[in-house]
Amino acid sequence: MTGTLVLAGTPIGDITDAPPRLAAELAGADVIAAEDTRRLRRLTQALGVQPKGRVVSYFEGNEAARTPELVEALLGGSRVLLVTDAGMPSVSDPGYRLVAAAVEKDVRVTAVPGPSAVLTALALSGLPVDRFCFEGFLPRKAGERLSRLREVAEERRTLVYFEAPHRLDDTLAAMSEVFGGDRRAAVCRELTKTYEEVRRGPLAELAEWAAEGVRGEITVVVEGAPERDGGELGAEELVRRVRVREEAGERRKEAIAAVAAEAGLPKREVFDAVVAAKNAEGAGSSGSATRVTP
Repeated sequence: MTGTLVLAGTPIGDITDAPPRLAAELAGADVIAAEDTRRLRRLTQALGVQPKGRVVSYFEGNEAARTPELVEALLGGSRVLLVTDAGMPSVSDPGYRLVAAAVEKDVRVTAVPGPSAVLTALALSGLPVDRFCFEGFLPRKAGERLSRLREVAEERRTLVYFEAPHRLDDTLAAMSEVFGGDRRAAVCRELTKTYEEVRRGPLAELAEWAAEGVRGEITVVVEGAPERDGGELGAEELVRRVRVREEAGERRKEAIAAVAAEAGLPKREVFDAVVAAKNAEGAGSSGSATRVTP
């Protein structure tokens, strides 16, 4: 008989959040694959557990190479426990490759539910949580980051991101540029830890706050795009939407048509707003109007 792959959620901060089943699985697994074996040792000591099974490292650098070894153990009947540093394996952490490989071999996969930074941040954010999407980490390069944000600029579901503290100010500034500075958001820092903090406010305000420097593990929750009737959209918002599409690679003509369809407005009305904005920019910089071709 084949074995079982167990994905175990670990505390994201407070060790007492560890579910009782986690201790039992750590004690009984034949193989424990850990993102960081030193953190695993601290976890087992805190829980008063002495693992009987073999402990191996399983992190981003060796995930592809070690997966076949773990699958072989599963096919041989072993109970393999996968844990990451915090939260649920495979959610922006190692695990996906192993799960996919195990499923392909018809190996049973189960889970020990545990704390989740995504769900905890959503619950604390004060933003709508009936529909949401998790976007993980944004690209590190500024251009790629802006491009990714533009892809979801009109997403109506609440958005959840992970971010490194030293990039938080740039990320919030980019979000403010693409989503609009008045879009509501929450920065959740050090969840369940001693210095837990949830900072809520408009993106522009949060970006200004983050520019002073922020430390700790960060989860950012952003309100989805507002669902508005075309009549409620001002010229500035119409122009912003066209620019977002253009910067994502659409031709201006197609961008204007798409925005007009979204807003339920004639294309001419959106076109006129774009022309007026271009003329205003031209007048401000050179004193002459700029002609825009539809």
